[in-house]
Amino acid sequence: MSKKQKEIKTESQFENIEETLTKTEQFIINNQNTIYIVVAVLVVIVLGYFGWNKYYIEPKTQEALDQIYPAQQYFQADSLDKALFGDGNNLGFVDIADEYSMTAPGKLANYYAGICYLKKGDYDKAIDFLGKYSGNDEIISNMAIGAIGDAYLEKGDNDKAVDFYLKAARNKENKFSTPLFLFKAGEVYELQKKYQDALDLYNEIRINYLGSKEGREIEKYIGRVTAKMDNSK
Repeated sequence: MSKKQKEIKTESQFENIEETLTKTEQFIINNQNTIYIVVAVLVVIVLGYFGWNKYYIEPKTQEALDQIYPAQQYFQADSLDKALFGDGNNLGFVDIADEYSMTAPGKLANYYAGICYLKKGDYDKAIDFLGKYSGNDEIISNMAIGAIGDAYLEKGDNDKAVDFYLKAARNKENKFSTPLFLFKAGEVYELQKKYQDALDLYNEIRINYLGSKEGREIEKYIGRVTAKMDNSK
């Protein structure tokens, strides 16, 4: 390519850039009112979000914390009715979950209420409240899912129990809750005489979670299910 051709090409490129800039400027001029409105709306949304958090969510969260503490104390004392419904001066988990649903303590109240109902033997309500828990805590979110499995197991629905145990194990894997729910799923598989499925889960615990509470005793359960497999042949 000659020097002259290069100069022509360069000039053409500059002309294209200038043309693009001109079109962009013209678009802004033609649509400046719309652009101003969009920018203003975005500013309002951002300011509204921070205002909502500071002047509504934060005070509500503090209120919820003040309310949930006595309920937690009743829960620890196994006074489940007061934990659920309050003592006349403080709200229980049921009302806290309802009135403070947008706060972290309100979400946590769903979990506590679900566990209370599970202990009381009201498995349908336990499933309902546990299913409403939407917090971000890694352990509690897994425990809520696993507790739904416990409720279905008590209801005699072994298939759903296994489904929720495995969901809890795979949800946010960690060294505490994952082996626990793998083990629970394995035991239900044994009840269903699905010995190979149980063995697969026990071996997963042995390989990946040997240092866990379940892992330290898993050889015993591997031996048990292996013996069942041999006897069923």
